[in-house]
Amino acid sequence: MAPEQHSSGDELGRFLRARRTRTSPGSVGLTPGPGVRRTPGLRREELATLAGVSIDYYTRLERAKETRPSPAVVDAIARALQLDDAEHQHLRALAVRAARYAPGPAPAPTRTVRPQVKLLLESVRPNPAYVVSRGMDVLAHNPGGLALYAGIADWPVRQRNLARYLFLHPSARDVFPDWENQIRGCVARLRALAGTDPDAPDLTRLVGELLLKSPAFAGLWERYEVTGRKNATKTFQHPQVGKITLAFQGMALEGTSGHRMGVYTAEPGTPDHDAMLLLDMTAAPVGPSPSTRQR
Repeated sequence: MAPEQHSSGDELGRFLRARRTRTSPGSVGLTPGPGVRRTPGLRREELATLAGVSIDYYTRLERAKETRPSPAVVDAIARALQLDDAEHQHLRALAVRAARYAPGPAPAPTRTVRPQVKLLLESVRPNPAYVVSRGMDVLAHNPGGLALYAGIADWPVRQRNLARYLFLHPSARDVFPDWENQIRGCVARLRALAGTDPDAPDLTRLVGELLLKSPAFAGLWERYEVTGRKNATKTFQHPQVGKITLAFQGMALEGTSGHRMGVYTAEPGTPDHDAMLLLDMTAAPVGPSPSTRQR
């Protein structure tokens, strides 16, 4: 199964339909009328009324017949759907792209990590740390940063991707006690990225693979959520060091095509810090595997 091919207007309409059908009348102060509602969530006419636009205009938006909604209309629809800040910004970005006055395409993704960044990864040890691409490919790491995701080192370097790990690695459900929450946040991030850059080859390949191989991913992808619960801490049930809860901080790396660094920390003197130290001491050193060097 490949990700759907569509125009900019199609993506705007797809997002509006997904949010409308998941918004109940009661949540926006409407009292459902008598009879059976064949439409889940809000009807088009209900949302149009709440947003102060005509039913015909809103219908054309959902069907990609209208692709230049004004910022005021976009904001009114966002308020009617009670979108949070991230969802509101995503809707604005889709509207800009549909109107074809979006800025130029994003820079082509690269897997190159600067030596200074690799040095930074080493300098934060024993804290596990890694660098990922915008599509969650693991591009660089210190020993603990890779070892924390138990089993991912068994995969070839090019296959190591945090989204792929969550959905396709047999160890992921055991490693993450809150696996359901983890995968929701993962898909929301990919949905947001793919919505505003749907033709990006790196995202298209990853999404196509996960749609084909993971029913859990396919179900969440259809929901079109673009925000997930952001936990300040993550808990791992690690086969080598046991249960370990670490604070997490992610940060964008300037001058890159969407690269981000993730760093885990623990308070010194705590069992979690001791486990983190043990993980760093026992993890395999950073470097290409023999099989990678041969290739």
